[in-house]
Amino acid sequence: METAPYRRVRPGLHPPNDSPEYHSTRLRCPRQPLVAIPQTLSEITGPVAVHGRIGPLDHDLTRQHAGAPLGERIILEGRVLDEDGGPVRETLVELWQCNAAGRYAHRGDEHDAPLDPNFTGAGRTLTDAEGRYRFITIKPGAYPWRNHPNAWRPAHIHLSVFGSSFLTRLITQMFFPGDPLLAFDPIFNSVPEGARGRLVASFDFGLTKAEWALGYRFDIVLRGREATPVVEA
Repeated sequence: METAPYRRVRPGLHPPNDSPEYHSTRLRCPRQPLVAIPQTLSEITGPVAVHGRIGPLDHDLTRQHAGAPLGERIILEGRVLDEDGGPVRETLVELWQCNAAGRYAHRGDEHDAPLDPNFTGAGRTLTDAEGRYRFITIKPGAYPWRNHPNAWRPAHIHLSVFGSSFLTRLITQMFFPGDPLLAFDPIFNSVPEGARGRLVASFDFGLTKAEWALGYRFDIVLRGREATPVVEA
């Protein structure tokens, strides 16, 4: 069991619990002021690594089925870092996303777009000694979500990181550079302006594999001044 020092979250980093333009936050945001509680060992300790529970193809969403999925193949790589810039080793990183047509493999998704029998849209991996993670997947499509008239979510990938303690548990979304829908997305714009850029991956030509896949880099920082904002669906 690992322990981590406790430091309070800086203001102006995460989106507010009640973001009026993101309509569903009105239904789930707290109605009373939050109560700060003393931090104990249960908050600064975390789960151990999940060795043996990660399959050999869990990180490669393009090889989990009988055939290759439709869409633009991409490589997603980055590092998970702590608030001091050090690597977070052997921590679980999970990914989920819609397919290239903008539909999730979930019974609750009613979008009129085709499912892909060769794409489930879920993966996981452990970071290495330098905090690096790597996924191979396809670029997700945009999709309508009925938040407001003509509402479309930008292409995005959901990421979950456990970190070294329960206080470094993070769920966020990664977006793609240059997406014109970012300017119209209430979820992306609920994040304070100065922190929004931390949710956008960078195109990495060095990570790109010739005639095979484009590469994107997305580092995840757990807590601190440069922390990745929490963004839940």
